[in-house]
Parts: sequence; C-alpha cells; structure tokens
Amino acid sequence: MIFEQIVTGGCLSYLLGCEATRAAVLIDPELSQIDRYLGLVHQQGVHVRYLVDTHTHADHFTASHALGKTLQAPVVMHRVSPAPFADLRLDDGDMLIVGELRLKALHTPGHTRDSMCLLAADRVFTGDTLLIGGTGRTDLPTGNPHELYDSLFHKLLKLPPETLVFPAHDYKGRSHSTIGVEIAENPRLQSKDRDAFVEMMLHLDLAAPTHLTEALRTNMSGGRTVTQLLAEAAAKVPFMALDELSQRVGGNDPGFVILDVREQEAFQAGHIPGAVHLPRGQLELRVNSVLPDPTVRIVTCCEFGKISTLAAATLRDLGYGRAAALDGGMKAWKEAGYVVEQ
Repeated sequence: MIFEQIVTGGCLSYLLGCEATRAAVLIDPELSQIDRYLGLVHQQGVHVRYLVDTHTHADHFTASHALGKTLQAPVVMHRVSPAPFADLRLDDGDMLIVGELRLKALHTPGHTRDSMCLLAADRVFTGDTLLIGGTGRTDLPTGNPHELYDSLFHKLLKLPPETLVFPAHDYKGRSHSTIGVEIAENPRLQSKDRDAFVEMMLHLDLAAPTHLTEALRTNMSGGRTVTQLLAEAAAKVPFMALDELSQRVGGNDPGFVILDVREQEAFQAGHIPGAVHLPRGQLELRVNSVLPDPTVRIVTCCEFGKISTLAAATLRDLGYGRAAALDGGMKAWKEAGYVVEQ
C-alpha cells in the first residue's frame, strides 16, 4: 500500500494508493497544499482515481474541487452532502475500488449530517467523527450529539480493536491511533450511557473555527478561495486609517463601535481601548444581541486586517450599512505605538 499523511497545522489529509496498479485516492485534501499533493502524485507515480471529502468541513478549505479539475478525477462525498460539485455520492456500505484496494463508506453522522468514514484494509479514515483522544464537535451546522453517539458506539467502535485510526485533525502532533486504544483511553468514550454522552457534547463550550462562515460557504459551493473572498469583501467595505481611529478612541460616542473579531485569548492579550469582543466565528449567531442597533458605525479589527475585512463585509450583508475595517489590524496598531488595553 502507498500511504502518505499530509499535515497542515492541525489538519490531516491522506494519499492512499495501490502498489500494483498505481491507482490512488486523496482523502480530505486542504486548499493550501495543492502543490504538495501534485508533487506527491508525481513523486509516487500514481493516478488519482478519486478525491474524497469525509464531510463538509467548517474549519478549513477543501482542495477537492480544484484538484478534481486538475487531475480529472471525481469528487466523492456522502449522498446527503450539500456540495453541488460532488460527482459521486455514496450511501452507507458503498465501496470505492482503487486498483486492488477496497474502500468502504460508513455513514457516521453526528459531527455533520454528511459525515462518513472510509474503511480500507487495516485502517479507517474517520474524518472528524472520531479523533485521537476526542470526537468531532456537534455544535456546528447539522451537528447532532444523538447521531454521533450512534455512529461511535453502534458502528465505529465495533470495528476490530487493532484497526488503525487516521482522523482528519489532530492538534498535538499525533499521526494515528487504534480503535482499541480509543475505547480504553479516549475520555469522551468512557461512559457508554447515551444521555451522559449527549449532555457532555452539549456543554463542551468550544470556540468556533476562525473561518467558519467562509469555509462553509466555499466548501458547500466549491467556488471561491480565501483570496477571492478577501478580494470580494474588500470591494464592498471601506477602511479606517489608524490615526483616524486613534482620534475616536475614548470619545464615548454610543453610535461608534470598535468590534474586535479575534479569538478570546488574542483579545485578552491586548486590544484597542473600549473595543467590544465578538469572535468572527460567532458573528452571525450573536451580532443581534451584541449590536442591536444596525445604524451604528462599526470598525472591525483583527490581527492583520484580513478577517476583519471579511467580518465587515458580512456585517454589511446583515444590514449594518456603516461597517468598515481597520487598515492593517492590531499588528499595525501596535507597531504604530498606539495604546493597547489588556
């Protein structure tokens, strides 16, 4: 078996191929690694037969659509996936043939409605359903803790204990686990009681992925990349200069709001005095309660000025017609020597 694990931060993707026929499949490819995938394909001398996304990702941008065009290979997802660019849609138990390899689809909803795992010989590619020492979250769109319980305890954990587990994410540098190890050591699997599992999943209180909205939109449409999204956003929002904002800080104007869209840790480490905190991933969910008046003037800020541009564009789409973005973000603000509050 040809096997390569490609690590992109905490994202894990896989090139799996047949030694005899040089046929291969790419599982959960990530957009920023396209050149690396193409290099591996050339290096290994394989022909990619399928590009598989185990689910609609909310935390990274899929490369399946772009690679499908380049490699002239079909994009494979579960039957209920909302992505219009999926060429081949699988049901539970369907099989992909890749040379002498057989990959069986296991529908495992819970993290998302369209989540599936791929069982191939001695290993299972679990997407975000089963992680090393954890499980996929269920608080994002189409997530369901009851369905995740069934997918885990009634399907995945019934595989042989020696089955290798290769997830779509790991943030601690681990490459794989086994079903047996996860049953014995995974803290989320220690209680088999359904109600206890559901209660635990409902109260994890996790931060939303940084690019939640943009990733979902792109992955569900197969359309725009991050660069394209930024260009589109920048075309419909104005910007505010650092010196202009510095003159307004501390002005006690209730009609003017500085909205910091970074995650909590970054916000607490240092922010513009008087800034209101609302992470980008929670913007659509909480903006009405945080900013009930759509007529206020808003300046969004992030670390480098990119996420805040996307946030300002989203705010304008939501009816906040006076939203703008801070030019250069917090990095430029700090470098210019302006006051930072902790």
